[in-house]
Amino acid sequence: MTLYIDKINNYIKALDTETLMALEGISSDKKYKKGDLLLQQNEICGKSFLLIDGIARKYYLNDGKEITTELYFENDLAVSFDSYTLQQPSREFIEALTDVSVSITHYRAFEEAKARFPKLVHLDLMFVEHYGMWVENRLFQFHTMTATERYLDILKKSPHIVQTVPLTIIASYLGISLETLSRIRAKI
Repeated sequence: MTLYIDKINNYIKALDTETLMALEGISSDKKYKKGDLLLQQNEICGKSFLLIDGIARKYYLNDGKEITTELYFENDLAVSFDSYTLQQPSREFIEALTDVSVSITHYRAFEEAKARFPKLVHLDLMFVEHYGMWVENRLFQFHTMTATERYLDILKKSPHIVQTVPLTIIASYLGISLETLSRIRAKI
C-alpha cells in the first residue's frame, strides 16, 4: 500500500503548474484537537481530510456501542465514502484520536476543479483505487488472519499505536473484545 501512496504522491508532484495551483487553491489546512469530530453521523461528508499529522478514526454506533472501522494515519484520506460519493447523510463519525493536522478539500470545489483540469479526475481515480485496495486487504485480513496476527500486523505498520490509541478502540478496530486483546497482549 505504501507503494501506491508513493505513486499518488509522485503523480501530484508531476502535475503541471496550473493543475497543481488549482488543487492547492481548493485545499486548506486545519488543526483539530484530540476528541474533535471532523464528521458527525447524519451530516453529509462534504469534505475530504488528508491527514498531515496525527491519528483519526471512523466509527459508527451499533446499539449504543462504538464500532471502529478505520484508523487514519499520516497521508491517509479520511472520508465517509458513501456519504462523500453520493452526498447523502453519513452513517459514521470521524474523530481525532490525537491532535491532528489535515488538508481539507471541499467536495463541490473538487468536482468543479475536475471539470476544468482532467488530471484531477485521474488523481481522484487513484484515491478510489487505493481505498479499494485497502478495503480488499482489510477483508482478506478478517478472513485469513487470527486476531493475534491482525494485532501484530497493526503493530508492525504503526508501532506507536498502543501509546496513542485507547485499547478499546484498537480492539474494536480488530473486531475483538477488550478481554481478547488483553490476552493477546499478555502472550506477546
